[in-house]
Amino acid sequence: MPAKERDDSERERCVTGIDAIDHILNGGIPRGNTVLVSGSVGTGKTSICIEFLIRGALDGENSLYLSVTEPTDKLLENVIPFDFFDERLTKQGKLQFVDLPKIYEELGIDKEDMDFKEARLLASRIASIVEEQKIQRLVLDSVTSVCYRIKDQERIRDFLLRLGTVLSEKGCTSLLVSEIRSTEEGYSRWGVEEALADGVIVTGNLERRGDLLRTLQVVKMRGTTHSRAKYVLDLTTSGVLLVPLLKGGSVAGGG
Repeated sequence: MPAKERDDSERERCVTGIDAIDHILNGGIPRGNTVLVSGSVGTGKTSICIEFLIRGALDGENSLYLSVTEPTDKLLENVIPFDFFDERLTKQGKLQFVDLPKIYEELGIDKEDMDFKEARLLASRIASIVEEQKIQRLVLDSVTSVCYRIKDQERIRDFLLRLGTVLSEKGCTSLLVSEIRSTEEGYSRWGVEEALADGVIVTGNLERRGDLLRTLQVVKMRGTTHSRAKYVLDLTTSGVLLVPLLKGGSVAGGG
């Protein structure tokens, strides 16, 4: 077996708990990877990320959701429809929600434009929370909103490199939500995020016979071989479901 294939198969996996995604990735996300979940509004990014955290918490992994724009109370309302969500996970601290604006306030970051020092301070604070709480799964929703406050590409690169490196060292598998317009090319607003991430999962919309279908595709994932096929994504109370999208735009098993 070639060295690369051997390394791929030997990497410890973070089983997402979303069966179809684990299948696509041949067993799950390589442990410690930082993955960009990219897509336009309404394509299922947040639902995928929340299910990833709940499944981890149910499996005994400490999971953390860092929310930049939406208050925790509102997020929890969106979690409840999942049949498998257990409120005890939050009470036991297995599933934690933190509003990032509170961390900004705690660190004294009150400017709309963060300098190098403040961006590094933020990366260090997130890392310390991960270490203190023994977090194994993390979601940042969204990295785009954080980068809006850093603005400069060089500072964004420095922030993401520091954050990704320290999370990986701590064995924390992370999903960073990237918000893009449906008309935009690439997978991130700043063009830096996708280059630094270990993986890129893209969600989108596809019009078919008058219906707007959600789609998902794994474009990149370091540390494993994976399918690059496009799937139709369905959000249900039992979780995220994926169905292969056949050539010509038809859905497997559909008419």
